[in-house]
Parts: sequence; C-alpha cells; structure tokens
Amino acid sequence: MSIENSAKIKFYSGEHVPLELHKARIVQKLHLVPIERRLEALQEGGFNTFRLTTPDVFLDMLTDSGTNAMSDRQQAAMMHADDAYAGSQSFTRMAQAVKDVLKKQYLLPVHQGRAAENILSKAYIRKKGDLIPMNYHFTTALAHITQYGGQIVELLYDEAYNIASSHPFKGNMNVEKLEEVIRSTGVENIPFIRMEASTNLIGGQPFSIANFREVRKIADKYGIKLVLDASLLGENAYLVIQREPEFVNASIGDVISLMTGLADIVYFSARKLSSSRGGGICTNDINVYREIEALVPLFEGFLTYGGMSVREIEAIAVGLYETLDESIISQSPQFIAYLVNSLVAKNVPVVTPAGVLGAHVDAMKFCEHIPQNQYPAGALAAAFYLISGIRGMERGSMSNQRDENGNETYADMELLRLAVPRRVFTLSQIMYVIDRICWLYENRRLIGGLRFVYEPPVLRFFMGGLEPVSDWTTNLIAKFREDFGESL
Repeated sequence: MSIENSAKIKFYSGEHVPLELHKARIVQKLHLVPIERRLEALQEGGFNTFRLTTPDVFLDMLTDSGTNAMSDRQQAAMMHADDAYAGSQSFTRMAQAVKDVLKKQYLLPVHQGRAAENILSKAYIRKKGDLIPMNYHFTTALAHITQYGGQIVELLYDEAYNIASSHPFKGNMNVEKLEEVIRSTGVENIPFIRMEASTNLIGGQPFSIANFREVRKIADKYGIKLVLDASLLGENAYLVIQREPEFVNASIGDVISLMTGLADIVYFSARKLSSSRGGGICTNDINVYREIEALVPLFEGFLTYGGMSVREIEAIAVGLYETLDESIISQSPQFIAYLVNSLVAKNVPVVTPAGVLGAHVDAMKFCEHIPQNQYPAGALAAAFYLISGIRGMERGSMSNQRDENGNETYADMELLRLAVPRRVFTLSQIMYVIDRICWLYENRRLIGGLRFVYEPPVLRFFMGGLEPVSDWTTNLIAKFREDFGESL
C-alpha cells in the first residue's frame, strides 16, 4: 500500500476531502469578469464555449487535453532537448520511456492523438463500409474512420447508458455482441477492434481487465488486430486498482503493463497521458510498424519528431514515467469523485459512478424542458458559463455529426462535461463549481435552447456558431442579480 496515496489520509474531523500531494510554485492569474461581459463573450463566440477566449474565462474546465499541470521535472527536461531533425536523442529518451512504461518496442511519433487516428484509419480501412467495433466512439476517431469510408459499431452493455448507476466498469465492451458483429459482418470487413481507456463521451467510464481479456480472446479467435486508445490509460488503471478485486494490491505500473500487453497497437494523446503535448503509436509487431511507418513522414514529420517540438518530446518521456506514480495519477479521479459525490448529495443529475477526465452533468434531466433538437447540453454549457465564468464542454448531439443525408443524429447522452485536469484546481475552486451548478439547477427552467447559425460539415462543435431560440439569457441574468446582487 502506497504511503503517498492521499485517499488513505484521514481527517480527525471525519471529513472526506481530497488532499493535494503537491505544492504550487508557479501560478497563473485568473479573471472573473462581470456577468454582462460574459453575455457579450457568449454572443461574440456564437454561444459555443470553444470560441470563448481565456481573458473571459475564470475556471477553464473545457478539457484536460494539454491543460494538465506539468511537473518541475518535465519543465527541467525541456531545457536539454536535442533539436536534431533526425537521430534526436530526445526521441531516443521518449522511445525508451515507451518501452519501460507501455512495454512496446516500436514507436511512431505523431503530433497528437487525432493524428494517430488519422494514420491508423488511412492504413487499415481498405474499402467503403469496413466496420470498426469499439466500446464507444470518440469524436475525432469517428471523424477519421468515416473520412476513409469506414463505419463504427458501439458495443457497450445496457448498464453503460444508465446515467445514475453504481456499475464500476461502464466502459466494458459487450463481448457477446462483439462476436455476433464479427460473424455477421465477416472478418475480412473488420480492420481492427478499438478499445478506449476510458470512454470519454459516456462520462469517462473505465473498462475492467477481465473484460479486456475477453475482448483479446475474441480478437485472437478471429485474427483481428486489437487497438487501444490509451489517452486516459493511467486513470483507467487507477480505477481498476480501486474497483477490480484481483488488482487491489497491484501497482499502477503492473496494471498499465497488463493493459498495453493485451493490445496489438497502442496509440495515445500525450496531451492527456503524460501531461504534455504530442502523441504516439506503438507496437511490438514489426510488421505493423512497417505498415504505417511511411505515413508518419507523409502526414506528421520525420520519424524522430512526428510533428512535435523536441521540448515536448522530452516532457512526454518524463510524463510517461510519472504515469507510474499513484500520487500523480490519483489526483484527478479523487477531485472528480469529490465533485460528483457533492452534486449527487444536492440531487443534481450527474453520471455515476465518478469516472475520469471530469464530472458529467446530465443535461437531458437537468434541462428536460429543452428538446434534443435545441441542444440541451450546449445550452447548459452556455448557461453555466454565463452565471459562473466556468467554461465546460458540450458532449451531446452538438458533438455528433449529421448522417450522409444531412439528418441530425442524436447522442445517446446529453452531457455537460466539467473537466478536472491533473493538479490544476484547488479545493475552494471545486467548491465554487458545486455552488454555481446547484444554483443553476434550482433555476434550470430559465435556461432555453440553442440553434445553429453557422454549422461546419465536420466537427461542428469546435467551430460552429449558435444563438438562443428565445431571450432566455435576460431572465437568467435577472435572477442571478436578484440572488447575488452585484457579485460577479
């Protein structure tokens, strides 16, 4: 048992609060602008939180991608980077870290996770209609697969769609359905099986080792490659230790090694996995390496930098080793659990059990008066920013894309994601999040829907512009002023 696990530290008062096992030595000033300016910012940004600018944002809970706090050791490592175009020793150090932590011999560097998705889709989707079974899709993975003519099928168990649940591994793949899909589709039409650790769009829910082993057995039975998106691998491993009895005494490193060992190909966004920026594709199969090797110089850059700064490569190497440190990896899940459990206690609808990446508020229930074609999760994200200055992310139908006929495809869940990057927020800031969400829930009927006024054909949630379907912001601001006066 690690003496550095803050979950084991007890308060004499009996309170259960997460304790930071780090200290802040560099700080960044935050701004909480008045609510009138926040409304202007929403109008300027098309009521899309992606289009807000940081001077108008108080707490940025949009994502954990590239926003995790780096360690002092990562910052120090960036100062001795080798900027050679080819043969860089910075890449050698990153490759060694991949061998030591992810247990993969061959590394192809890419500039971030979606670049890996592009290369894998280009390499293995051979014809229109090829099918990729997965536990659940991620927005950019879906976009790249469909760009090359592929399709996806999501194979979660029914329990995964139950928002308020105690099931510990809602990210598990339904192995019975997987076998049915393979038999009905034909092995020749399935380039690979994809598992995501952890399933981002259903609330950051992990999968179990037992389930991953079963998926591996089916992949072996039919001779299909198994691909692991390892972007949130450390946190998935942490929750395995917390929730899967077989691994209660295991180390983070042991669980990570087991998970990556079950996959033929592992890819990751270093913006998540190692609190830096960049990514990689790795494997122990030299034939796989050769199949995709030529695509890296074509799309990314040379094989020893892959579109990344060498300084970021140095930070990735250190960050991968730090993924083995439970005191680092546990920080985000513990803060998320505190946030989720506090909201549950106030009857705010939120995805349970607490997962990784962030807290996920159930916009379908929170804004049950808003029809799905008015994007309740996007409306909730805009309303929450308006009354708090906190930027969250819509994870619902706005994040979906229309079908080939231009029809709306509605998401299984409409969620407001409040990301909790590693070692970024203080407990008082998390308490502010809780306070403002609870106030908004009491006044939820004042929130109205949104409609698109500018809709890009792909990944519309990044760049699209919307407007309110009514003047609901005026009433929400009036109620805010009634309860908070001139408070920001």
